[in-house]
Amino acid sequence: MCPNCGDFYRTVFLLGQLAMYADMDGADLDFVNAITPPLVVSLSEPPPGILSEDRDPDDGPDHPDDV
Repeated sequence: MCPNCGDFYRTVFLLGQLAMYADMDGADLDFVNAITPPLVVSLSEPPPGILSEDRDPDDGPDHPDDV
């Protein structure tokens, strides 16, 4: 297993939990909005085998800053 795989999976798990929390009635959306960006930025490259080998990294939606 790659050295950073555990970190990657834990971060993705936390983002999923945060998304579910955000959909709950009474969720603290200020907390969600404060925590989500640092978690996303902390994601490293996905471990080998997560993404298709033939995917084109340049093929996808435009980044908001590129429009």
